[in-house]
Amino acid sequence: MLMHILSSEQFDKQTLETLFDKAAQMKNEVESNKSNIRLAQQHIGKQVLTLFYEPSTRTRISFEQAALKLGASVVSTESAGVFSSAAKGESLKDTIRVINGYGFGAIVLRHSQKGAASEAASISETPVINAGDGNGEHPTQALLDAFTIYQKFGRLSNLNIAMGGDLKNGRTVHSLAKLISKYDNNTISFISVPELQIGDDIRVFLTNKGLDFKETDNMEGALREADVIYWTRLQKERLEEQDSFKNPNFVINKAVLEFLRKDSIILHPLPRLEEISEDVDSDPRAMYFEQASNGLFVRMALLDDVLSNS
Repeated sequence: MLMHILSSEQFDKQTLETLFDKAAQMKNEVESNKSNIRLAQQHIGKQVLTLFYEPSTRTRISFEQAALKLGASVVSTESAGVFSSAAKGESLKDTIRVINGYGFGAIVLRHSQKGAASEAASISETPVINAGDGNGEHPTQALLDAFTIYQKFGRLSNLNIAMGGDLKNGRTVHSLAKLISKYDNNTISFISVPELQIGDDIRVFLTNKGLDFKETDNMEGALREADVIYWTRLQKERLEEQDSFKNPNFVINKAVLEFLRKDSIILHPLPRLEEISEDVDSDPRAMYFEQASNGLFVRMALLDDVLSNS
């Protein structure tokens, strides 16, 4: 396992297979014995820092629960940009230099700036796990997304994937697209308005990888053929003129369910706003809450590897 987890690009197929096998094992152990708090006794005495400069619910809590279930303890701050020395002007690198002296087994970092995790890792002796860096990447979200797809279909190849919403600013889309590009015969349809389409960096990356993709605003046409529907919210915190980008046509509701494939799945990194209506939740193809739960097991598997080598 790599020391720092910064991008979904880092994971090759063999590493992913091993990680997913371990995540499945963790899932089985947790679900079969919910009272068992500690699953890996070798991590007792180790500590994980969740250093979050941006708000989070699922990522921070699942990482913290993952650490606790592995026997490690947790030190946490969710609003580090406001309540840490960053508010006084301290640089991220200096913060990491200080934290390196405190003996943590891992630093789980979320930051508003693209590239912040790589900047931290460049000087950190403690493993840094990127929990989201601005509109850059969210590699552990991509891992749990891929794990959910793999558990459903038994493969990560030969899939038609539709990704819709704010694709320009949605870091989860960027990470999952990069991860899926490692597998053969996949097709991605990016569905959005022109202002919120994927950036040139993602286009170039996928082209170089030979992944077949298209960009469209025809939601129905793309969704009819999709095995996986990956929907995202409008990233309001990253938009200056957010109201001008609202598009009521990009909503998954019961009417949309009528033309989806019966064996397709609907994923969403959450939180959702109005882009998936609540009346979709009861449909068996709606897997976004199970997807969120899988975050615990994937992050347990990931932390187990990182802490074992720290």
